[in-house]
Amino acid sequence: MGQQCCGTNDFDGTTRGYRQALVAVIVINAAMFVVEILGGAWAGSQALKADALDFLGDALTYGLSLWVIGRSLQTRASAALLKGISLALMGVWVLGSTIWQVWILGVPSAGIMGAIGVMALAANLASVLILLRYRDGDANVRSVWLCSRNDAIGNVAVIAAAVLVAFTASPWPDLVVAALMAGLFLKSSVSIIRQAMSELRQVA
Repeated sequence: MGQQCCGTNDFDGTTRGYRQALVAVIVINAAMFVVEILGGAWAGSQALKADALDFLGDALTYGLSLWVIGRSLQTRASAALLKGISLALMGVWVLGSTIWQVWILGVPSAGIMGAIGVMALAANLASVLILLRYRDGDANVRSVWLCSRNDAIGNVAVIAAAVLVAFTASPWPDLVVAALMAGLFLKSSVSIIRQAMSELRQVA
């Protein structure tokens, strides 16, 4: 089973274990979206808001991933393509809102940023551990892993930004991290879209 999940791009998620893993990760992401979007508004942190949006996007796309399990390669690849495009749009939105925020430059609350960042990191590390054995597979399966990995990386960056905001009393670390997260979203979207397009060409 481990070899099937982790050593080939043919794994399509049609196992009970993978379905249960997805359900658990969906619950974690939905809960953390609520926590981070409220915390981001409270702290005035663009990085927290960007990470909250990522949690929401992941919860929705994981639900889509769960729905397409067991369906045709064309359906699964099309779903992955949709997720890749939505991830790219998310990256563009975060980048645009960060540029807009530059003109306001309100200093976020470093304490709230750090506390919620630690909570989000714990949630995402749990998701990563749940999905670790399923990190390779078709475009649909791989997109789930990439999103979870991105979340964990983003949380480390948010915590680092909180520390820098506390030391510098400047909003720039928060804004820089939000921009870097946008770049990570865009990079992952390209990877997902390429694999999905390759699978669609196989069907054709």
